[in-house]
Amino acid sequence: MYESYARRGSGLFGAFLLGGLIGAALGLLFAPRSGKETRDLIAEKGREYWEDAGELYDQGVAKATELYEAGREKAAETADDVRGRVDVARERLRETVAEASRGAKPAVSKAASAAKSGLDVAEAKAQDALDFVIEKTEAPAPDAAAVPVAADAVAAPADDLPDL
Repeated sequence: MYESYARRGSGLFGAFLLGGLIGAALGLLFAPRSGKETRDLIAEKGREYWEDAGELYDQGVAKATELYEAGREKAAETADDVRGRVDVARERLRETVAEASRGAKPAVSKAASAAKSGLDVAEAKAQDALDFVIEKTEAPAPDAAAVPVAADAVAAPADDLPDL
């Protein structure tokens, strides 16, 4: 329904405009002037309209150029602003990494020192165990008579344990 009114409205406007142009042309043709005066008047009005159109064109070009330059300057300013912010963020990141590195060095050094100390202790204990094994393997074999006595010493307390 709305579309039919819209079409009708644009048709009415077009008809009105066309009627106005036809009326203006007929008015010029049937005006109480001579043909030469009418042609001169039409030529003069044509030049005026042509000059007005040229001025409007020049104004439009000037405005478009002005807007283009303003947009280009704004884009350059924005790009510079973004570059500055990126540089600031990059510098903050470098400082944070350097600070974390400085903070981590003592902790890594302390952990390495503790690991070396633990390694030294483990090496000493391993050497003691090795020395003990060597000492025991080089020692003379125990007396065969002493072995059953040791077995009896273990068996006697085992007899006292409750049955499961």
